[in-house]
Amino acid sequence: MATPVEPPNGVQILGKHYFSMWQALFEIDTKYVPIKPIGRGAYGIVCSSINRETNEKVAIKKIHNAFENRIDALRTLRELKLLRHLKHENVIGLKDVMLPLHRRCFKDVYLVYELMDTDLHQIIKSSQMLSNDHCQYFLFQVIDLMN
Repeated sequence: MATPVEPPNGVQILGKHYFSMWQALFEIDTKYVPIKPIGRGAYGIVCSSINRETNEKVAIKKIHNAFENRIDALRTLRELKLLRHLKHENVIGLKDVMLPLHRRCFKDVYLVYELMDTDLHQIIKSSQMLSNDHCQYFLFQVIDLMN
């Protein structure tokens, strides 16, 4: 679960609140209420949240120390640039990017996405057998993106 915590160094930033998930600190805009962590991987931790302004469920991805490594910074930039321009029913939508109040404290990147039930990676890695029809459907969706 998302556990509310005190801000680092006891300094509360206006418009932000703080939560701990999987031993990671999330500093997110107050318009988002985190629900629970839903995944983690090499590029970040993802939690489900509710946007208080729209009452819509979203996923927030935290990319920790995004600029510590040049390759990771380029991956993050590439993800942002691609998702800003890709508007397709088969590609997850980027809803928001949370910005820090000051450039000097810009270490972590928070991306807000549509909340999906699953992702292609989970389907491929699951124990469920994929039929030829499944593979054909997935391939068609990928090809449809290119049109």
